[in-house]
Amino acid sequence: MSKYILAIDQGTTSTRSILFTPKLKPVATAQREFRQYFPKSGWVEHDPEEIWATVLATMRAVLRKAKAKSSDVIAIGITNQRETTLVWDRRTGKPVYKAIVWQDRRTAGLCAELKSAGREPLVTARTGLLLDPYFSGTKCAWILDTVRGARAKAEAGALCFGTIDSFLVWRLTGGKVHATDATNASRTLLFDIGHGAWDDELLKLLRVPRAMLPEVKDCAADFGETEPKLFGAPIPIRGIAGDQQAATVGQACFQPGMMKSTYGTGCFALLNTGPSRVASNNRLLTTIAYQLNGERTYALEGAIFIAGAAVQWLRDGLKIIRKASESGPLAKSADPNQQVYLVPAFTGLGAPYWNAEARGALFGLTRATGPAELARAALESVCYQTRDLVDAMRRDWGGSGKTILRVDGGMVASDWTMQYLADILDAPVDRPTILETTALGAAYLAGLSAGVCPPPEQFAKSWKLGRRFSPRMKPALRDEKYAGWQRAVAKLLAD
Repeated sequence: MSKYILAIDQGTTSTRSILFTPKLKPVATAQREFRQYFPKSGWVEHDPEEIWATVLATMRAVLRKAKAKSSDVIAIGITNQRETTLVWDRRTGKPVYKAIVWQDRRTAGLCAELKSAGREPLVTARTGLLLDPYFSGTKCAWILDTVRGARAKAEAGALCFGTIDSFLVWRLTGGKVHATDATNASRTLLFDIGHGAWDDELLKLLRVPRAMLPEVKDCAADFGETEPKLFGAPIPIRGIAGDQQAATVGQACFQPGMMKSTYGTGCFALLNTGPSRVASNNRLLTTIAYQLNGERTYALEGAIFIAGAAVQWLRDGLKIIRKASESGPLAKSADPNQQVYLVPAFTGLGAPYWNAEARGALFGLTRATGPAELARAALESVCYQTRDLVDAMRRDWGGSGKTILRVDGGMVASDWTMQYLADILDAPVDRPTILETTALGAAYLAGLSAGVCPPPEQFAKSWKLGRRFSPRMKPALRDEKYAGWQRAVAKLLAD
């Protein structure tokens, strides 16, 4: 009898494969990092072949670790970095250009042109998104306009468009399946989230041929099976969700009003709004949280482009730490009488500002400022940006401001950062026992589709609290620190 669910967590800087039992207990993990390419200022690319190699390597490694065969795997669930865009040849499966990463800002000019032409209201009404280079549609248009002959091939049906999940499904099934799920489709600028379908008017606006689009399915659905030669026997692919939506599922945020925030390369907060779309008046996104049995559940989302990436900057750019885990203790040692603010707009500012042209800045530097103060500023910036999102969500959704935030991702291992987050939010922050909630969500969706995992309301009962961080900062100090952050952002945007 098959005894595992295999989750592929394809992230921005690494790929992980995790084996879970049908009761969703992790039993083995394998991880591989891959290279980041920065060909120009504001451009970020990945090599799709490197990503594919890490997926195969981690899947095989995790099976070896568990001494398992492919026949022991009930189903595969995939979760992926969203908005990262690929175009590949339908016949050969080879990409025509590198993957353009969600952080990439090269289409800022096109987005500005469309805004000037008054097209953003249409885009927002249909997709719940804003016209920003963050999303996939303009990236696809750029590839078609830039790669010689690509547009003609796309119009002839010879090219495929997709996010990372679609590309992996294509490769895993040997080109038999070109599909995505509703959550990834909802991030393309091409998908009507009210009707749950690709939108011809938006396709025409961005000049993306319908012939290159994947089929859109539920998050828990049949996405085909792997080629037998890859792992020795075929394995069903039964679940897909974009990473932030998978984390929402993994955090069991199934009830309207529940909120989670994931701290990876960026930070993404989602608030479940149930079956009703809530239009934001505060420049948040309206998106699909998950789609099960053909029924869509919506969310308000705030996206921060730089979270864990700020810690990577401390490590790789400034070289003031050797590993990410050193950032919290270093920040704790900072001089409390210095207040340094980092606005980490390395690739623009996300919600609620949505300024693609903004670039990072440090405020409050003195001769006494050193590595500890810079580390504290980097970690605090993530907390301030989260408060920006939470405050905007409260205004759109309502509520007392005492929302409990469920957190996950690499940064939440830092007790110092989580305590500061609770202090700045003036709200409890709950860290679960299982921190890999993105992979957990993908595994659950695959298990749900395969019939081995319980329905959402029962799965929610299995969520376990690891630690709650309660606010303890004095209100006057909280207000002073957050006001300083707001002044720093205002100065940056005034330039």
